[in-house]
Amino acid sequence: MNNEDSPVYLRLRRAITAGILRGDYRAGDQLPSVRAFAAEHGANPLTVAKAYQGFQDDGYVEVRRGIGMFVLPGAADRLRTAERDNFRKVHWPRIVEAVELLDLSWDELLERV
Repeated sequence: MNNEDSPVYLRLRRAITAGILRGDYRAGDQLPSVRAFAAEHGANPLTVAKAYQGFQDDGYVEVRRGIGMFVLPGAADRLRTAERDNFRKVHWPRIVEAVELLDLSWDELLERV
């Protein structure tokens, strides 16, 4: 759920998450530098550093002093599990509510997938 109204920090976190889940950043791969990622996403480097720190705190990446941030083994699987749980708890109930509120047909919606 990529909401442009969400805080920059969360959008950056989603971008990093998506990169890991897509395999753009695999176990052992180095993430872009804070400055490079900030430039690519038009963000403040301090905000990127905060997002990276969150991934480090959660055990998905490690810092190698003077070298950079690297994706840890198992990060993609653990991140996918966490994102699935978040989807089920946060996003899915909102989707169900919207479908019911708008009187949409689940069958019609699934046909469009």
